[in-house]
Amino acid sequence: MSDPMTLNQRIVLASRPVGAPTPENFRLERVALPDLTDGQVLLKTVYLSLDPYMRGRMSDAPSYAAPVEIGEVMTGGAVSRVERSLNPKFQEGDLVVGATGWQSHSINDGRSIIPLPGMPSPSMALGVLGMPGMTAYMGLMDIGQPKAGETLVVAAASGAVGSVVGQVAKIKGLRAVGVAGGADKCRYVVEELGFDACIDHKSANFAEELAKACPKGIDIYYENVGGKVFDAVVPLLNPKARIPLCGLIASYNAHEAPSGPDRLPTLQRTLLTKRVRIQGFIVFDDYGDRQPEFLSAMAPWVRDGKVKFREDVVDGLEQAPQAFIGMLEGRNFGKLVVRVSAD
Repeated sequence: MSDPMTLNQRIVLASRPVGAPTPENFRLERVALPDLTDGQVLLKTVYLSLDPYMRGRMSDAPSYAAPVEIGEVMTGGAVSRVERSLNPKFQEGDLVVGATGWQSHSINDGRSIIPLPGMPSPSMALGVLGMPGMTAYMGLMDIGQPKAGETLVVAAASGAVGSVVGQVAKIKGLRAVGVAGGADKCRYVVEELGFDACIDHKSANFAEELAKACPKGIDIYYENVGGKVFDAVVPLLNPKARIPLCGLIASYNAHEAPSGPDRLPTLQRTLLTKRVRIQGFIVFDDYGDRQPEFLSAMAPWVRDGKVKFREDVVDGLEQAPQAFIGMLEGRNFGKLVVRVSAD
């Protein structure tokens, strides 16, 4: 039986944000966990993943997934260790990965967690070998259809998804141009990750610099951001360009229509005359059955150093709200994870 005195520290949604989330939208609670019943396991969270999609779950606007309700634990993927088990499939000490949320402990029936395959660091299951890496790989390979010699542009190029997109593009023989915020991130993208160029979206001459970095136009634009980056990309798109639409972080906190001229007619004309394909996707909805294909390609690249990754690790569950708020402003550098307990 589980110890009924196990205390769970959890962060719940206290209120729905209007615009950018604030600390007041979250609440830290401590609750006692019940005893385990047959088939259940008690999990202790080791690493919690923080990802941009969580902003959408804080809203009750129609979306591809149900919102987090007020008073519910914030949703999120995590690596956890099995503390106690009444399930024959799991032993004490096993590491597992699943969407167990922003909390220190959880009770699970074993159906929504999977054993963690061997990897150098457990947190990689939340990054390059987890959902962000699979998002990068499937969006690029399936929708982007990369061909050697083409030019790829990816926004948020130093982040968990964008960094992998560009590195896989290089492996496949493409020219990879990143977009990132600030000189340090751009330097990292070129010097460490091996992109051909990286343009600082904070530059006053951003559109001109992007055009200069893409002298043959753009064949694939992997979209993570939207906003002014997309505006600069559209005139550079080549005939039959492909746009995997992964995220639109620039507008996640928007709560009113953007000001300025209506750009939709120009975009529609470009899509039509250049026969551009733009396709949105949700990785586990659309590609969940292809995880083995992803891992069989990505794991050797990571092992051999062909795909590098960077983590931004924050210590302590109570730091998650502030770290998440900062991520939506671009303050993180690399895949953002919270170390909830010692690994």
